[in-house]
Amino acid sequence: MPNDHLNGPPTPEEFQRRMAEFMQQHLHSANPAGTSAQTDFAAAGDSTAAASPQEEFEFDYKPRDIKAYLDRFVIKQDEAKKVLSVALCDHYHQVRLAFAGKETPNYAKQNIILIGPTGVGKTYLIRSIAELIGVPFVKGDATKFSETGYVGGDVEDLVRELCRRADGDVARAQYGIIYIDEIDKIAAASNGSGRDVSGRGVQTNLLKLMEETEVPVRSPQDIAGQIQAMMDITQRGKKGPGTINTRHILFIVSGAFDGLEKLVRRRLREATIGFASKDAKATEETQALLEVQTKDFIDFGFEPEFIGRLPVRVVCQPLSVDDLFAILKTSEGSIIRQYEQSFAAYGIEVLFQDDGLRRIAELAGNEQTGARGLMTVAERIFRDIKFELPSTQVKRFVVTRELVDDPPSELKKLLAEHQQEERKIARQLVHEFAQRFTENHGLRIKFTDAAADLLISNALEQGVSIRDLCAQRFKDYQFGLKLIAQNTGREEFIIDVDAVTETDKVLSDWVVASYRDKQA
Repeated sequence: MPNDHLNGPPTPEEFQRRMAEFMQQHLHSANPAGTSAQTDFAAAGDSTAAASPQEEFEFDYKPRDIKAYLDRFVIKQDEAKKVLSVALCDHYHQVRLAFAGKETPNYAKQNIILIGPTGVGKTYLIRSIAELIGVPFVKGDATKFSETGYVGGDVEDLVRELCRRADGDVARAQYGIIYIDEIDKIAAASNGSGRDVSGRGVQTNLLKLMEETEVPVRSPQDIAGQIQAMMDITQRGKKGPGTINTRHILFIVSGAFDGLEKLVRRRLREATIGFASKDAKATEETQALLEVQTKDFIDFGFEPEFIGRLPVRVVCQPLSVDDLFAILKTSEGSIIRQYEQSFAAYGIEVLFQDDGLRRIAELAGNEQTGARGLMTVAERIFRDIKFELPSTQVKRFVVTRELVDDPPSELKKLLAEHQQEERKIARQLVHEFAQRFTENHGLRIKFTDAAADLLISNALEQGVSIRDLCAQRFKDYQFGLKLIAQNTGREEFIIDVDAVTETDKVLSDWVVASYRDKQA
């Protein structure tokens, strides 16, 4: 019909019909078997490629294993880590049983809802878990989806993206993780906060995915993809995967849920009226959220069926200045590692002192954006330094509280005094290497001043960084020192000039001597 373009996108059935007609008219000669394009297209649409994957899914983690891994990257949130670890283990043990043909009948999937302010590590937690387990991971924003999918995105696109992240492996995509942030923004307006009622439609669409449904690998609106599928069928007889089953896909949603704590407090107050044995007392916001129940989510604007498919509730705590300091100092994902690498690209070594890290944490706390504030503050501090130093002869500097508070003034001092300070900073870097060696291997090493000076001279002569020189010179030391510790019980080792000059020989002599002591 001439006005079809005014009626919106075609239905999947209308699209298939039109595509079949197109293929019959233009590609008939490429189909020698004489089968119709419409028949081939239907076959492609009905092909379900992953009802029963043949490969084995390996998962042997315990909750403590997962929490221990998360502790390396995410500071605080201990209770959240415990809850997530248990839920993830339960889910993926069920997936493993399903792959082995031993799936528990009527198993209820433990989809998860994360509650907490921005920047506390919600996304980082889930991404880290996905990397540990080795499953495809997709993050989406709930505010980008519309009820119909015509104006905004289609929630099924998340599942298709999971397949793309799995390099087209449908079987692997079917046990991935889909993480949807800002889920609180699709709560309906029944709570009086003015939220768009169209969020109910998005909730309904997500509900279907969270339960179990078949999602076409190619969207009916993806004309290019459908044409390619038809070309594959008619020219090469190749049928691509048809649908993705969401039964074992784990769904995790999160949001700040501003105002939810007020609903919880009101319910708690109402519950205590008339009961003298229960004293109503004021609770902090995060403490109130720990008491959240399904009724509170419904009052907030979620459909009962939707919130009922999210049985695992995890509350993340706000981050204090101490927490932000710990993130900078101890997290393996700390942004100071990023800055060390950024400056190292120009041959510049940077040493972060505790007072400088503490001040960065204090300023980041004022940003009120959690751990995200660390990057905001750090970029402001190091902007001019990253611009100026690569074009100078300065190769090392220290981040102190004074530098954090007044970067321009400290930069001027740095440029004026870098020659006098160079060896001092380099010596600190040598001792920092010793400290990190001790933390990583449990064996204490200490450099004499003369040994540290010799390492610095060697680094300057060779044009390499102190960190790289120490790492190369003492790369195998932990193995020999552990043998000595086993033989003699010795846990502290002094690195002198001889150990720097003839590193391997000195270590070998120490090991031989330790065996003599053991025999004696």
